[in-house]
Amino acid sequence: MRNIITIQHPQSIQHTNGMIGSWTDWDLTELGIEQAKRIGERLSQEIKNERYVMYSSDLLRTKHTAEIIADFMGIEPLFTDVLREFNLGEAVGKSKEWARKNVVCSVWPETIDWPKTIDDKAFIGAESKREVWNRLLGFYNEIIAKREENLIIVSHDGTLSIFYALWLGLDVKMINKCNLSGYKGGVSFMHENSDRNRIISRLNDLSYIR
Repeated sequence: MRNIITIQHPQSIQHTNGMIGSWTDWDLTELGIEQAKRIGERLSQEIKNERYVMYSSDLLRTKHTAEIIADFMGIEPLFTDVLREFNLGEAVGKSKEWARKNVVCSVWPETIDWPKTIDDKAFIGAESKREVWNRLLGFYNEIIAKREENLIIVSHDGTLSIFYALWLGLDVKMINKCNLSGYKGGVSFMHENSDRNRIISRLNDLSYIR
């Protein structure tokens, strides 16, 4: 069976300073570094008898997370800009307060940058959900074709939500109506069974950072 583990980066500086994450290159906080070490220590023991290949977003907070976890596993992470968080255009480098005042489309309740439709863009120059879907699609098809590989993917909340939809075989338009949201430091587990059915057995498990 194919196994895929996804890891959303733990606490990083934009979680504490009121700034937008997106493509701004924030590092982990001291707590985030400790959380990454907990994930690495616990996960490496859980899968110590299995071989995994790790892919990670190349933004600093995910890159640092991947390096810490990979060190516990004795593997070398592969970094790619395909796994970056949504590009929020002119909101990159701005505060969340600025974003609340300058969003240019309707967003989901209790969010500041998650558009209601797949083709809306929250800010001038931002990526839409469809554009991130298309950004991920080639990478997704490539890794799925390598059926012999177990994978660890280190990325971001918004990007992973699109990845899960791809994994479940959802049509892109379904993202107008549903969202598989994560939380910082969450670890999720997916696998294919012998009939090639796609399964998410654990979504956003936070026990690894506690």
